[in-house]
Amino acid sequence: MATLLSPRRFTPFLRHLTPSRSKIRARDLSFPFRVKTRSLTQLSSSSMSQSTTDLEPNPQNEEKKAGNSDEVLVQYVVLRRDLIDTWPMGSVVTQGCHASVSAIWSHKEDPQTLQYCSPENIDSMHKVTLEVKGETQILNLSEKLKAGGIAHKLWIEQPENIPTCLATKPYPKSVVALFFKKLKLCK
Repeated sequence: MATLLSPRRFTPFLRHLTPSRSKIRARDLSFPFRVKTRSLTQLSSSSMSQSTTDLEPNPQNEEKKAGNSDEVLVQYVVLRRDLIDTWPMGSVVTQGCHASVSAIWSHKEDPQTLQYCSPENIDSMHKVTLEVKGETQILNLSEKLKAGGIAHKLWIEQPENIPTCLATKPYPKSVVALFFKKLKLCK
């Protein structure tokens, strides 16, 4: 079977080429195509004049033409600051992990979730972790997301019945960024 050469495989080599103070990051590089490979059995049944790799338009580029921007998929995770200040850090991180996995599993058949978790993208997932002040704010955010049609999971720790965090399913950043614009990055 032919080997797939992904632009992502070369990313570690590009990092050393960029000065440390430069604003260009290797992960910001985008490639307008993806490489499609064929197995040897497919090659034997096709014309020998065909290449073993064909350049296909990236599906994200097709979405851009249809009005959707060509950007990476991102999952937002929102934690409660009051819990970060009072619970052990590991417990709070675990809550975020629960919400993230639950949001992805709940939407495992969604095309964007499938793309986000695909073998080509599994090592380059994008998450943004934000914070809200407390329980009231996370409940309000959940309601705002529901009203906007944004699929998410509000994680409620049991048996205490405490809403601890929420996570969205993967979306293009432009679709969901406005809902999180006023929140601070979790530090």
